[in-house]
Amino acid sequence: MSVKLKLTLAEQIDSKAKRKLKAQKSSGASVWFGLGMMGLIGWSVALPTILGAALGIWLDKHYKIEHSWTLALIVAGLTIGCFTAWSWLSKEDKAMHQDNEEKREETND
Repeated sequence: MSVKLKLTLAEQIDSKAKRKLKAQKSSGASVWFGLGMMGLIGWSVALPTILGAALGIWLDKHYKIEHSWTLALIVAGLTIGCFTAWSWLSKEDKAMHQDNEEKREETND
């Protein structure tokens, strides 16, 4: 009986130590993580759009057609950038929800 109590006590101490270490690692990173996420989202939309515009301008100068390459490639770059940002945000959201569920499970134990 005392062995069983010692195991549960050891498990409780281990769980609390893991939680404390995880909280220490992520406590200062929340502000910087948020700013980094905003920058990542901005660049993931802006970069493909700018590259599409640059390629479109070059194509308009070298290959004349009835429609504008620049406009078409800006729209394509914007679409690709928005999709990239959306997929990255959905992955981060999923990871945050999993972390929250793990914390709830640890507190229920």
